[in-house]
Amino acid sequence: MSDLFADAAATMADEVAPLAQRARPRSLDELVGQGHVLGEGSALRRAILEGRPPSMILHGPPGVGKTTLARIVADASDRAFDELTAVSARVDDVRGVIARARDRLGGNGRRTILFIDEIHRFDKRQQDSVLHAVEEGLVTLIGATTENPYFSVNQALLSRCTVVELYPLERDELATVLARGAQMLGAELQDEIAEAIAARAGGDARTALQTLELAWETALAEQAPLEERHVEDVARKRPLRYDRDGDRHYDLASALIKSMRGSDPDAAVYYLAAMLEGGEDPRFLARRIVIAASEDVGNADPQALVVAVAAAQAVEHVGLPEAQLNLAQAAIYVARAPKSNASAQAIWSARADVRREGIQQPPAMLRGSNYRGAEARGHGTGYTSPHDDPARLGLDHLPESLRGRTYYRPSGSGQEEEEAADDDRGG
Repeated sequence: MSDLFADAAATMADEVAPLAQRARPRSLDELVGQGHVLGEGSALRRAILEGRPPSMILHGPPGVGKTTLARIVADASDRAFDELTAVSARVDDVRGVIARARDRLGGNGRRTILFIDEIHRFDKRQQDSVLHAVEEGLVTLIGATTENPYFSVNQALLSRCTVVELYPLERDELATVLARGAQMLGAELQDEIAEAIAARAGGDARTALQTLELAWETALAEQAPLEERHVEDVARKRPLRYDRDGDRHYDLASALIKSMRGSDPDAAVYYLAAMLEGGEDPRFLARRIVIAASEDVGNADPQALVVAVAAAQAVEHVGLPEAQLNLAQAAIYVARAPKSNASAQAIWSARADVRREGIQQPPAMLRGSNYRGAEARGHGTGYTSPHDDPARLGLDHLPESLRGRTYYRPSGSGQEEEEAADDDRGG
């Protein structure tokens, strides 16, 4: 009797499940996107279809098919599918799956796939609990994570898995997903409506299908055809995918820095906006702009550092949202400024010499002489201030063993142009 009720409940669940669940692909041929790893003839696709899938970590943003792919792998390879969610699973739950997998393998020779959703939330002890079962081949592990697994999964487990990065779906791929969803709903979906939904979905198939379903239900309630206004009503804000200590943080920070370095103010202000919208700490952004002002602009335009530091101070005194104006001004200034990394190269080169050769004593005439006995040691002897004797300007002040070395080489850009010309003339 319990099986009868369970079967009926499963049937009803399929009927009332959200569209994203009902439209879930059941095979690799139905799966949309991810051609870079699952295209015809690819090694991973062949392994899945031939029933020899490797343990793998599926890494990608929400709604790109991580759970769907795990289920497809289990079906295609005719393996039992056990699913755990790292948020609620305990070590005892993992041990229970492993015990069932051992009984299953010994009883009828059927192998097991253990799917762990949000595996990055497993601590080291929990990850270690599955390690030996994976190593022995007792279970095939498929972990899903939105975080970079190289940061969040321990190396012992990671070394036994294939890392598969899944990408956000392109708009044409989302259009295919939406067409399938519209057919299930019995909805007439115009191309421009599909494009509007895809544009707001951020590469997330689940979000696209949820938007379509709610927009269609709204249109039905009005007894009106599905229009773009329905889409706008249910999808007022595009979902933002951002993590302040993961891939998105580092990727966008890198893009911001390289855009300023590459003299692209439009890109710089875009990546600044993206990080602010994602909830990034404005002090982190201010620090990156201050660093860029010296590392990438330097003395080609010394004012860049003044502007950047002023923006950093403004962040502390003003705060968001108004401080976005100060950060934007500074980022644009640094991006538009002439570029030189001569100052950065100078300190990096000088520090490399110190690390390699130790700290060399300065010439005796440069050493401190403001104490009794300094004169007897020759400290300060022979030193004349260039204010008193301009001929002393430009003398080599380096330690004896380093005489003649050059650390600062003006780039010839911006305000360093004249200095570079003087060096060429031997001035």
